[in-house]
Amino acid sequence: MAKSLTVIVPCYNEEAVLHESYRRLSGVLAGLEGPSEIIFVNDGSTDATGSILAGLAAADRRVKVLSFSRNFGHQKAVTAGINHCTTDLAVIIDADLQDPPELIPDLVRTLEDNHAQGVYCVRKTRKGESRFKLWTAKIFYRFLNFFSEVRLPVDAGDFRLIDRSIIRVFNQMHEQGKYVRGLIAWTGFHQVPFYYEREARFAGETKYPLSKMVRLATTSMLYFSKKPLMIATALGFVSVAFALLYGLWAVLGHWLGFTHADAGWTSLVVLIVFFGGVQLLTIGIMGAYIGNLFDEMKRRPEYVIEEKLNF
Repeated sequence: MAKSLTVIVPCYNEEAVLHESYRRLSGVLAGLEGPSEIIFVNDGSTDATGSILAGLAAADRRVKVLSFSRNFGHQKAVTAGINHCTTDLAVIIDADLQDPPELIPDLVRTLEDNHAQGVYCVRKTRKGESRFKLWTAKIFYRFLNFFSEVRLPVDAGDFRLIDRSIIRVFNQMHEQGKYVRGLIAWTGFHQVPFYYEREARFAGETKYPLSKMVRLATTSMLYFSKKPLMIATALGFVSVAFALLYGLWAVLGHWLGFTHADAGWTSLVVLIVFFGGVQLLTIGIMGAYIGNLFDEMKRRPEYVIEEKLNF
């Protein structure tokens, strides 16, 4: 029996691409054997995204729409789509068509051929992006894997196919700072790669500039690893050892005459700045973890849905 499938599409100010995105997605789903649907998640868009999605939902019952009360962020939008998914399989894909919808049947075949529970898409190339963007993205994935205690696929974004077993476990996770692709990797199960060529955006602007990439990296690092705390502790030990050795050198130098207590203002300033920097770095790392704990303790909802269509 063919499995049912949901395509989850987070949207933020995507009026320029929505009609084309829907056209290509609906064409792909029409060729699948099992029942299918599309969940568009309107992440507090300020353009015509909401009205376009309402029109698509009115014309096609397979189109479901979740509209947030404000912009909660891409990861929250993906989370909402997974939370409202009731089918056997789910595909996560952005509306900008950089990830070709026509690959969805190939993802399903890859899942079935490998008897897997998940297929994550690995970009062989990234068209239409600057060298700086490519360079920072490459560093981002390596940096994240260095700190993460769970091995994450390199050069793989949120574009993927997951089955009901992963969806079920994901929906049991209620932390506020979700890093979706990391949590899906954390669930385990048998997940296999699918290599593809990433296209340039069909229209519009990227919703992941450098500032948001840095924020995402920080969230993923703090929620997936205690290594920053271990590094801060190591820096503390190094600082103490350095201070003890420097103090011993100063005392012995005074006794043996190879240094003078009234000299070395430059080195003194350097030491003060060094130890002050270590302390501030350590306090900052601890503060970030405490801030995350504070967010978790408040138990606020991850997102607020203002409207549902076709649910």
